[in-house]
Amino acid sequence: MSEKSITVELTQQEDYRFDINFGAGIPVLTGDEPVPLGTGQGPSPVQLLCAAVGNCLSDSLLFALRKFKQAPDPIRCSVQASVGRNADARMRVLEMTATLTLGVPAAQLEHLDRVLSQFEAFCTVTQSVGQGIPIAVQVFDSTGARLK
Repeated sequence: MSEKSITVELTQQEDYRFDINFGAGIPVLTGDEPVPLGTGQGPSPVQLLCAAVGNCLSDSLLFALRKFKQAPDPIRCSVQASVGRNADARMRVLEMTATLTLGVPAAQLEHLDRVLSQFEAFCTVTQSVGQGIPIAVQVFDSTGARLK
């Protein structure tokens, strides 16, 4: 297993609005807290967490299907985070639900059962975040049939 360090730099612009720099060649992203704390001029940290989980799950599912020379495109993913107070009355992400939708009917894809049983285990972000936040994962095909 190769190990590496990832660095993201944040620079405060005003109040709770930060420019997020991912490195050379990647556009800077602005993050901000929603009103009333911030001005909502960019995604909030919770939205960025949802995006990271959804992007990683989508990548893992696509990679697993492409390993079998399958074309599930376009994959869509929606991630919902429930935010509330924990036992210490502090605001936390309490749970997340990721819903992935394949771009084709399940009948067009070979080895789908095997892929669905394994792809989550290879998702670095979801497996890491999931150690502290319960994450439910659902997968549907393009006809709306629930596969997982």
